[in-house]
Amino acid sequence: MKIRGTSHIAIGVSDMERALRFYRDLLGLRVTLDDPQENPGGLLSSVSGQRTRHGVYLRWEDGPDATFIVLSQDHPTSGAPLKLNQVGIHHFALWVDGLQETFEKVKAAGVPIILPPTVVDTVAYGEPPGGKVMTTLFQDPDGTIIQLDQRMA
Repeated sequence: MKIRGTSHIAIGVSDMERALRFYRDLLGLRVTLDDPQENPGGLLSSVSGQRTRHGVYLRWEDGPDATFIVLSQDHPTSGAPLKLNQVGIHHFALWVDGLQETFEKVKAAGVPIILPPTVVDTVAYGEPPGGKVMTTLFQDPDGTIIQLDQRMA
């Protein structure tokens, strides 16, 4: 098997409208599908045991192999997101342009900040040392940790 990239990132949310205000309105992702009864009786409901699930698909670029985010709200909703460095997927990171401007919007919106914009060496990304990456971490409305990374010239 040859891995070509990430298909999608699925994020469970407790309040879809609140999550959309964050991912769509604040971070600027584009909704490509909003289906309040997504896949009843199909793959996802048979895996989760749920018969209804509100799924919203968001993209930042198009293409058959372009990565996207799926927000998912099952009824009823339960659970809490993992904290940084706990077992399991505890955060996800996106390469971005305009990190500082996005950080200022997120901060002004009162989003919980874990790490303000910080420049680190590329060795922290498993690359040769000497390059620079600006990074920031913050939480979505349900506490899921998001990291933004921008390569520095």
